[in-house]
Amino acid sequence: MKYALIGCGRISPNHIAAAQNNKLDIVAICDIEPSCMVDKALKFKLSNSINRYTDYRDMIQKEKPELVAICTESGKHAEIALYCIKNGCNCIIEKPIALSIADADAIISESIKYHVKVCACHQNRFNKSVQVIREAIDMNRFGRLFYGTAHIRWSRDREYFDRAPWRGTWKQDGGALMNQCIHNIDLLRWMMGNEVDEVIGMTDRLNHSYIEAEDMGIALIKFKNGSYGIVEGTTDIYPQNLEETLYIFGEKGTVKAGGQSVNVIEEWRFSDMLDDPNEIKAKFHETPPNVYGYGHTPLYADVINAIHQDRQPYVNAMDGKRALELVLAIYKSAAEGCSVKFPFEKGATIDFRGRFN
Repeated sequence: MKYALIGCGRISPNHIAAAQNNKLDIVAICDIEPSCMVDKALKFKLSNSINRYTDYRDMIQKEKPELVAICTESGKHAEIALYCIKNGCNCIIEKPIALSIADADAIISESIKYHVKVCACHQNRFNKSVQVIREAIDMNRFGRLFYGTAHIRWSRDREYFDRAPWRGTWKQDGGALMNQCIHNIDLLRWMMGNEVDEVIGMTDRLNHSYIEAEDMGIALIKFKNGSYGIVEGTTDIYPQNLEETLYIFGEKGTVKAGGQSVNVIEEWRFSDMLDDPNEIKAKFHETPPNVYGYGHTPLYADVINAIHQDRQPYVNAMDGKRALELVLAIYKSAAEGCSVKFPFEKGATIDFRGRFN
């Protein structure tokens, strides 16, 4: 399967490694900065036959890849994805899938029209720990779900934002919730039944005066199935990343996944006692080298299979929209000082420009 990568920045090594692990035919890479392409080509020993482009349109027209990964700044995801889709390319789109509901809806509708597969790159769904929790949800081992919590307690310094000036801007990114926390927000919504009734949020910029968006966000979520969710996300933790945790509390079960990127089962208690908690903790424990985890390779494998089998990817474009929608609803609630009811049909990060001025 012919594969091309658009965007050779911070997350691109995970995508190149996943493509190589799945034996994709990497035909081209693209970035507006040639030095970024040189760096990745050397690091991954990419063949000299792999072409390099600074214009993704030129690459798509000349190479005609079957699968494209879009790893640019967030604000360009939708524009690039829609071009790729209209030219018959299946897409893996880094999170968030877009920065507006309208663009997410366009990606979904155009992918149906042009009969291509679109995957939102929420790779943490493939963590061993997350998969075993999801299995317990599907088996109804929790009984009635009471509530779940997502905590993202990370650190991002001035150097991080200076390396890529688009970060922290409303036009090209959003803040901590949209960039760093959206993976765990996705997991929380997915685990708690997906359908949201109402959201109440607060956001602030406490420690990063040089960015436009928030560095801290807190939200309460009421799901349509009667359960609740709590989100706490920040990039203000001193002096480095502390943890990313997901709790699920139910009538008959309590689970906590923690570690760098919810890769470790720390609590596993069920009334049915179908398994040994210590065995579960040992079997589904991963220690990835960074917060990105090991999920990209199985995500790629699933997308390749979805293309061959003509089915939706495990994490599809609608899933990407749901995560985006929830963050935008938190932003709206925080900005207007009121709860936001779902369905949430219109919104974009750019709506909040000037929020902390």
